[in-house]
Amino acid sequence: MRLKAILADDEPNILRNLQAVIPWDELGIDIVGTAKNGVEALELSSQHVPDLVMSDIRMPLMDGITFVQKLRDINEDCKVLMVTGYQDFEYVRSLMRVGVSDYILKPINYEELENSISKLANEIRVKKLSEQEEQQKWGKMKKLAYEKILQDVLMNYTEITPNTLLPIDDMDLETLTYLFAMIDVDDYSQKSLPWTEQERKLWNFAVRNVLQESLTDEKLNFTVLQIREGEWCVIIQWDEKGESAALVKLNEIAAQLQHNVSQSVKLGISVGIFPAAVGLRQLSAAYRKLQRFMQLNLGKQESVLLYKESKEPADANSSLWYLVEEIVTGLKQLNRIKTEDALKRLKLLLEGLSDSSFARAYQMLHFLILHLLRELREMNSLDFQEEEQIWCQLDKSESIQHLLQVMVQLVALGLEGTNKKKNSELLMTAAKEYIRTHYSNDFGIEDIASSLGISSSYFSLLFKQHFGETFVEYVTKHRMELAKSMLLHSDKSITDIGKSVGYIERRYFTKVFQKFTGEIPSEFREKRKEAK
Repeated sequence: MRLKAILADDEPNILRNLQAVIPWDELGIDIVGTAKNGVEALELSSQHVPDLVMSDIRMPLMDGITFVQKLRDINEDCKVLMVTGYQDFEYVRSLMRVGVSDYILKPINYEELENSISKLANEIRVKKLSEQEEQQKWGKMKKLAYEKILQDVLMNYTEITPNTLLPIDDMDLETLTYLFAMIDVDDYSQKSLPWTEQERKLWNFAVRNVLQESLTDEKLNFTVLQIREGEWCVIIQWDEKGESAALVKLNEIAAQLQHNVSQSVKLGISVGIFPAAVGLRQLSAAYRKLQRFMQLNLGKQESVLLYKESKEPADANSSLWYLVEEIVTGLKQLNRIKTEDALKRLKLLLEGLSDSSFARAYQMLHFLILHLLRELREMNSLDFQEEEQIWCQLDKSESIQHLLQVMVQLVALGLEGTNKKKNSELLMTAAKEYIRTHYSNDFGIEDIASSLGISSSYFSLLFKQHFGETFVEYVTKHRMELAKSMLLHSDKSITDIGKSVGYIERRYFTKVFQKFTGEIPSEFREKRKEAK
């Protein structure tokens, strides 16, 4: 890491000696300017933003002390090495108070000077590396927080208000527009049946990596969210105007994603494209529309599908879809009455079909059973033997009646599995305890869901139903309450308090705290102390 330095002295001979005698290149320092007085030194400092300034204390127009005082207005971090003929201790202390890092007495001992410069250069590099690491941590935290917000919005788990959105570097999320696409692995249910849970995770991880790398190569501001196994949403910030440009870009991206996944993971994917850029409030509706549109295209294989709004009255097939969605919702909510009512209406709809609709309805019902299987797998409500049994019956089914029996059995297994294996009260009690004991750690939805043995999306749904707020809102609120208590009842530094409640980076802790209390932590502490 090379550093920049400026030399300031009103004696040309000293400037020449400093440049010639000190091995600046070996020390990794570039001299970006020399000055004959404090005014020139200040102008150069404003122009080049140096890491190090070596200055004489006595100079015309502006002396070294005044120069350092003005330098601090434009550069707080620059190290200053002062050359002085004064040996008085109190005078040296005054130099340190105005921000001088070290001093050298005249006549200059060049060996001592080189050691001092080397020491200051090392301090500068250590600080810069630390700041870079903090910036990387800050970037990762922003990205994770942003993804959590989008996931909650996409799944309609949170109402969008200024108070529920976390501060993401002062981004106004509601003014942004997005391109939206959905990725679905073709025939995922059939292909993944022989895989163990670990193998399924590896395949899904591999596909997500390919999607991430492909979009990174496109140099786009994007987010990839996995909604369920074999299904991802791609959300791209879009600042340009015009639907035609957006569609051209999305089609290019879709073709590239299909090629890369096929080459790297040997799986075929279909890509659904929403035809217009949408705002944050429209993301959830766009996802639901696009998912339904894609799943109703039963014969898709490595297709790119452009969503089209249907103006026709709902036909039997789309009604089947909505009824199965009601069944899925009922199972996720552990609501037996809602689930069984939707199943009853599904039976009545199938019984009332005309002969001409049977072929299409048979194909549709077969697919919807696969859709329900996927959802129950996300909820971890079926074991391998139960799923294998359903597949055997599907292979033997030759009529709608047979398929309906399979659907009835699958719903029964789902109800039994969710009630017996994954009682929501017990799950959320365990989740609450996990959060309580991990406040000081950097954990997320995936960590808790994995510990409970359910998918992240199912955990998010249960959490919102049980606590009435999203995971992010709940954890942030409780961390802030704990932080407020520690600020009032302990002498810990703000940085240590932030770390104690799970925020490694002080800047992010301060921004979140201010968002929830209206005050930065130091103000909050001082005001309450004064009031006592």
